[in-house]
Amino acid sequence: MSMLMVVTENVPPRLRGRLAIWLLEVRAGVYIGDVSRRIREMIWEQVNALAEEGNVVMAWATNTESGFEFQTYGTNRRVPVDHDGLRLVSFLPFEKQ
Repeated sequence: MSMLMVVTENVPPRLRGRLAIWLLEVRAGVYIGDVSRRIREMIWEQVNALAEEGNVVMAWATNTESGFEFQTYGTNRRVPVDHDGLRLVSFLPFEKQ
């Protein structure tokens, strides 16, 4: 079991309801819980199936240098990048209108 956090933006209510089954919604769109790897993977499958045009980041505690790992779904200005084995976040520039 490890601590898991999921942050959602602009996702359909049915995904938010599914997340609330396994995790506690501590703020609008912010979910936390202590789940197994199997449940974490099942939650990510639900995100991929139901997030539609929204975006999601899921982070969990691991035995790595940083102490956590994360993955993202959907379009966001924050993009994960690998820098010599360390996961960092890069910011995309604002789109001109």
